[in-house]
Amino acid sequence: MTEAALIPYAPFTAKQADYIAACRDSWLNVAEGGKRAGKNIINLIAYAMCLEVHPDKLHLVAGVSLAAAKMNAIDSNGFGLQWLFAGRCREGEYKNRDALYIQTKTGEKVVIIAGGGKANDAARIKGNSYGTVYITEVNECHQSFVQEAIDRTVASSKRQLFFDLNPKPPAHWFYRDFLDFQDKEKKADRNPGYNYAHFTVFDNLSISDEQLHMVLATYDKDSLWYKADIKGMRTAATGRIYTGYTVKDVIINRVDIQDERFIEFSIGIDIGGTDATVATLTGFTARYGKVVLLDGYYHKQGKSTGYTHDRYAEEIVDKIEEWGNTYPAFFACAHIFAESADKLFRQALLNELQRRKIFITVIPSYKKEGIVDRIRLTSILINQGRYKVVSHLKEWQEALENATWDEKKRIEGEWVRTDDGSYPVDCLDSSEYSVQPFKKRLGV
Repeated sequence: MTEAALIPYAPFTAKQADYIAACRDSWLNVAEGGKRAGKNIINLIAYAMCLEVHPDKLHLVAGVSLAAAKMNAIDSNGFGLQWLFAGRCREGEYKNRDALYIQTKTGEKVVIIAGGGKANDAARIKGNSYGTVYITEVNECHQSFVQEAIDRTVASSKRQLFFDLNPKPPAHWFYRDFLDFQDKEKKADRNPGYNYAHFTVFDNLSISDEQLHMVLATYDKDSLWYKADIKGMRTAATGRIYTGYTVKDVIINRVDIQDERFIEFSIGIDIGGTDATVATLTGFTARYGKVVLLDGYYHKQGKSTGYTHDRYAEEIVDKIEEWGNTYPAFFACAHIFAESADKLFRQALLNELQRRKIFITVIPSYKKEGIVDRIRLTSILINQGRYKVVSHLKEWQEALENATWDEKKRIEGEWVRTDDGSYPVDCLDSSEYSVQPFKKRLGV
């Protein structure tokens, strides 16, 4: 008996077994979740079972790089395809591409191995039609590569896609342009061949309860790191800007401020083109001790759903009237700082205010010090425990949690906030417009 035969393997959980069984007849199989959850191994076992009986010869396995594809899918610590098909597979090349040749029940299969982290990687998989595609860490790959891989299975005799991924921010392109639509169709009972499961380290029976308890004791359960890597939630945990932000330190309920006296109010307005238009109401407590994001207006538009300047002015002034009725001293000490680049909107807003006999000056947003200075101010206030957000402002919370530095720009020596639609960055711009003019009074 070999040494490998003596190794005790952990059994599957019911959820893992159900996912693998469903893969047989599903066109799309997605295993998402936290780290060390067994997603890769579960998918590989399911994928190997499908390869065994698939009628087509040519298939594709990919990762963010060629090395990652080989490490995670071909080897995978003894659970990769070369081990699952041990004794009946060999590594080689197919038309100058790395490949794994596998002898199966339905004939020889050629599995092309590729890296997909760069835009031009898509060109390397063109010219072929693939029966199946398995991409590990799919949301780390370039969008053009993933889309090309998906398109290359259209002519398959039995189209099957396998993806595993660790979570990204909720508006990451893979969710926005692909998975969200699949979820929507499945809820409407129009996507029966979509097999999705979410796994965490708690599903990994190869880790004992004692070991798991000891490891988890080393994490802050309120940190975004824990939420992303352990609980597998879609949030940013690396490259984050506001590293001092935690829900317990920043998010408050209305009851927490019911006795608070605000000495000044400020409204910051960011006008979106095809993005969101946002107005943020900020209150400053006595002696400018705290900054509290009290309420807001948020409208996500697109090319066909954007409002006119007059429509936005009407809706935002509706909110201003509501705020005036909520806070007794509001109209006596309120300021409005609106997008400096949009003079037409500022005029529309001023006209609407005058029409309703609301006499608040509309001032162009202050941008002289640049966005990095605005970010720095917010970060300092958060770290000092002076920056609070009322709990119903979900988009603002999402923005603070998921704001990241643009990695490519950072490598080039620039500090630029990521602005790719992966989180509601307009909420940050709007709230910063309302706070920045009070920097000196805040003593920062």
